[in-house]
Amino acid sequence: MHIRAYEAQCAAEEDRHVSPAKSAARPRLALFALALGTFAIGTGEFGSNGVIQLFAADLGVSIPVATHAITAYALGVVIGSPLITLLAARVNRRTLLLGLAVLFLAGNGLSALAPDIALLVVFRFVAGSVQGAFFGAGAVVAAYVYGPGRGGKAFATVMGGLTVATVAGSPLATFVGQQAGWRVMYWAVVAVGLLAGLALVAWLPRTGDLHGGPVRNELNGLRRGGVWVMVAVASLGISSIFAVYTFIGPFVTDAARRDPALIPVALAVFGLGMAVGNHFGGRAADRWEHRGLTWGYGGVLALLALIGVAGGEWLVLLPCLFGVGATMMYAIPTIQVRLTSLAPDAPTLMGALNLAALNLANSLGAIGGAITLAAGWGTLSTVWAGFVLTSAGLALYALTRTRGGPGRPESPRPAEGPRSRT
Repeated sequence: MHIRAYEAQCAAEEDRHVSPAKSAARPRLALFALALGTFAIGTGEFGSNGVIQLFAADLGVSIPVATHAITAYALGVVIGSPLITLLAARVNRRTLLLGLAVLFLAGNGLSALAPDIALLVVFRFVAGSVQGAFFGAGAVVAAYVYGPGRGGKAFATVMGGLTVATVAGSPLATFVGQQAGWRVMYWAVVAVGLLAGLALVAWLPRTGDLHGGPVRNELNGLRRGGVWVMVAVASLGISSIFAVYTFIGPFVTDAARRDPALIPVALAVFGLGMAVGNHFGGRAADRWEHRGLTWGYGGVLALLALIGVAGGEWLVLLPCLFGVGATMMYAIPTIQVRLTSLAPDAPTLMGALNLAALNLANSLGAIGGAITLAAGWGTLSTVWAGFVLTSAGLALYALTRTRGGPGRPESPRPAEGPRSRT
């Protein structure tokens, strides 16, 4: 029997034997499985930053050399994820997610066993190559579960695991690494990834509706100029979040003159802002074509200016950190919806490109901040680097709207369609 027909038959048999209460819970469980997967991915990514000193010392390299492992992960997202997405264009999105979960386990398990920095760099690239493809395929599955007209909320759900990782996963992973060693930290990430993989196996919908299409559909998306404009808008605009997040430690100790013990508090507040902004940003992306991005970027610019002027005051800095995380994450689901609307036949690749843009933004924000610090402009000067970059992203978006590029006149989105069955 043909594989697709067999899968459809299995799904039908399963539906006939599931109670109404259990059937109603299945969409929530599928979404939880996706969020757990992105939580595991985010914990591995951000946890690596927290133990960089530990693996540098253990492998006998300097901190600058050790950062090559962090850079390799980002390159995996930027290069590896789009490549995997193209190669797996025809694969059912459920099958793709399960394959990516296996690759995630391999990348992090091998990272825990790496005997030297060279192999650690290779294994971090492998782990990074999962991220964008997982988010892209996960957004497609979440959109199927939610039903038509809720693509923004679907992407926000998938991103939700990553935001929780910034609040809880990364600090916990760092603590585990400090107490038991950086290799144990990666094994802990593997354990969380294994739980996520089992959840994906159990709860993701089995349906032919999630089958991929010809690779030319994905490639057609890359030929559309509006897609690359949106990638540029995302890379420039989102960079300010990293011009802040990367330097939160110095903000707390040098600018606000507070005890280093308050750095985790500041990081948690920032992560909480990201979680709140992501939640409301998903709703905004489904309702408005552009408002999530323009309001998000505009809010970030106002808060960056406030930090630059008065961020040395703890009672100003802390709420502003929350605000920067919230306003920027408010914009990100709209970016995903805009990308998908520009290339509706390549939603998985658009998700991978969005995550690639986020990692490019990470580099731009960190580099911009490093330039201002090297120039001797002070600890808080990094926010002005972010201000310039986000202003450029917002200006580019406004310009393309007036010229009929990726934007269209602001209007509410159509009403939501019915929920899809799982």
